[in-house]
Amino acid sequence: MQRIVDLLLWQNDEPRPLSRLYPWLDQRFEPIGSVLAELESQQHRRALKTHLPFDGLPIFDEVFYIHVGRDGRDASLSFHHHLTGFTEEALTRLDREGAADPLISDFYPRPPPDPADFFHVWLTRFCFEGHEDGCPTTSFFKMEQGYWNERWRSNFLLVHYNDLIADLAGEMRRIASFLKISVNEDRLPELVGAARLDAMRKAGDELMPTVTRLFTDRASRFFNRGTNRRWDGAYREEDLRLYQSKIEALSPECATWIEFGRNAHKIE
Repeated sequence: MQRIVDLLLWQNDEPRPLSRLYPWLDQRFEPIGSVLAELESQQHRRALKTHLPFDGLPIFDEVFYIHVGRDGRDASLSFHHHLTGFTEEALTRLDREGAADPLISDFYPRPPPDPADFFHVWLTRFCFEGHEDGCPTTSFFKMEQGYWNERWRSNFLLVHYNDLIADLAGEMRRIASFLKISVNEDRLPELVGAARLDAMRKAGDELMPTVTRLFTDRASRFFNRGTNRRWDGAYREEDLRLYQSKIEALSPECATWIEFGRNAHKIE
């Protein structure tokens, strides 16, 4: 989504450092003072990245918010691949930040090497009061229901991973319309091509320069496979049943959207 917004803002496919142009304010890898200073110096239309749930965000009427959803089984497998790729330097920094924060007072939890074991932990352990799952972050289910409940806001847009895969050009048009960006149709194929995973992987070190020292495989770890249902056959049946029970506890419309996306069931 960062790359899509970047392409729509600049209207060309030049690789730009996304992690610097569009900073992630709730991260712990960079000093927040320097991140904010760089952000304040920008003269172009600005964009930010966040992994916060809705109730952790400041909400402004003049700001546009885009939330990207994905089937939780795919999200968990992708997250496991992400977490198991940190360098020792990155883990040391996360340990230091966690130990120094009085709200955490602990080292960063190491994920189990087996994705099935990680899925079980993700479903059964929590790191925050009021959550029943989600370790080492917030509850996926509370996160998705929270954003789904706010979809009525005119400055909120829900985008699903399935729809990006099925119709990237159509979703980019929808995002551009939401952001009030006029796109030249003659340039759209170029922008769509640059937003595809193979193109982002090829330009990975230029697009995400700050992750090159975080992951053992540099930016290629960040731009992984981008496919769905790789979880099929990777998880234990009892955990899949538990996942399904948690999904069914959400509102029916939200549960359908999480699994299928917007276009699969014509959800507006």
